[in-house]
Amino acid sequence: MPRRLREFWSIRLYRYVTIVVSAALVVGVVIGVRVLLAEDRSCADGVERPPGSSECVGVTASAYDFGRPQLRDPVRAIARENASLKKGSYVTVALMLPYTATAPSTLRDVQHELQGAYLAQWQANHAANGQTPAIRLVLANPGATSAHWDLMVDRLDEMTRSEDRLRAVAGVGNSTEANKAAVAELTARGIPVVGASITADDLANGQRGRDPFPGLARVAPTNTDEARALASFAKVGAGKAILVYDKPGDPYTRTLQDSFAALIKGSPYEPQPFTPPADRSQEGTTANTFRQITHLVCDTTPGTDTILFAGRHIQLRQFINALGGRGCQDRKFTVLTGDEGSYLEGDKGLDRTALSRNLTVRYSALAHPDAWTSTPAGTPGGSAADMNNLIDLITRAAREPIGPIGEIGLDDGQLIIGYDAMTLAVKGIREATPEGGTLPPLADVGLQWPQVKGSLRVSGASGWICLDAHGNPYDKAVPIVELTTDGGNRFVRIAWPEGKPPARECLPPS
Repeated sequence: MPRRLREFWSIRLYRYVTIVVSAALVVGVVIGVRVLLAEDRSCADGVERPPGSSECVGVTASAYDFGRPQLRDPVRAIARENASLKKGSYVTVALMLPYTATAPSTLRDVQHELQGAYLAQWQANHAANGQTPAIRLVLANPGATSAHWDLMVDRLDEMTRSEDRLRAVAGVGNSTEANKAAVAELTARGIPVVGASITADDLANGQRGRDPFPGLARVAPTNTDEARALASFAKVGAGKAILVYDKPGDPYTRTLQDSFAALIKGSPYEPQPFTPPADRSQEGTTANTFRQITHLVCDTTPGTDTILFAGRHIQLRQFINALGGRGCQDRKFTVLTGDEGSYLEGDKGLDRTALSRNLTVRYSALAHPDAWTSTPAGTPGGSAADMNNLIDLITRAAREPIGPIGEIGLDDGQLIIGYDAMTLAVKGIREATPEGGTLPPLADVGLQWPQVKGSLRVSGASGWICLDAHGNPYDKAVPIVELTTDGGNRFVRIAWPEGKPPARECLPPS
């Protein structure tokens, strides 16, 4: 090849190589920059922010408190207890709650239920006469509104097959569509669930003879049972009550509405609907609707003195405030509602002066610290001794080695019900554990619920937990509680879904 031609091709080849190398360098730099600038979505081990969300969701066994200062002490106490357990000696229970909630009332409930679950864990590991396996507690967060429940469920499912040895999920939170979907998926994958504060009838087994959530047990009565207990307490009659309800509702409000409607069948008054925001923790414009409904309440004939309210606590607060300004303040009214009423304790937005204007607000609580100490000794269905055992544990948890676990609140019932739900989960796990073993088969844990009755019942701080064949509590004690003008509440008395306490053997009828 002529020299000039060789030089020509050499120059061309050099240029091509230079371009290719430069391009490769540019691509490498771009990729490197992207990697360096990529947002770290992790929050803690097992917890991360999903694409498009700023919430930290997932499952954590660490001392991570989801950025909520009020959760710091109980989370650290749980982490200390978990760290003390020998690998292979424990099984794991996940406490599913909305740890990233922003509403103060919801966060307060989460804090208290977390404290109760931890106290049950500590008692199971230190005061159970050497029973095995030991209990490890982890926090499962589906998000403030449970929007990311599917990510959480996937992680929990993996933990059933890993050295975590997950054997149950407790807690759940409110009766919402998202939580209903989460429970359906968990139980479909064979993971037992113990609901603490879920009350919706359609988030329970045994409705119309079907069990859509195999392996689900509940500590709280259904809305139907709460409504029956309220009716037996207040002697509600069709001609004396008017129903105000959430339209279109959610699992909690819809089933409460149905239960109330059945109690006053034949009422001369049409039920009055209101439509809140889709996120019922928001204020919306329902206050205007409630102002109008108060006029209709005043239009009822004298003798109509009961208002049955099927709605969430934000809307309940708005309704109470509106009733405080009603025109017929010379007439006495009593508002009866479900356990959402407990959220109004300490709610700064509630006009407490409304309660001094011939208005009484009572609700069916999940639990109350005065329920058994104020009930005659020997009454079947629970005991002051069981509640006092928890009080003693709380006192000891003010300091090491059990605590500290943060500021305690008992009046909303969440700590008590969280403690009882975790105690029930532990019972199912240990009853399913083969003699001499430390690992119960996952499938066997949920099979224990139908046997939790009679002498095998759980003597909870909230009352006896005697489960029927579908995992629902039979004739569970329902504390009736009244809001007070000083910002707190007052225990009135225990009511019963069956109109009377269960028999001492606590065996559900056929």
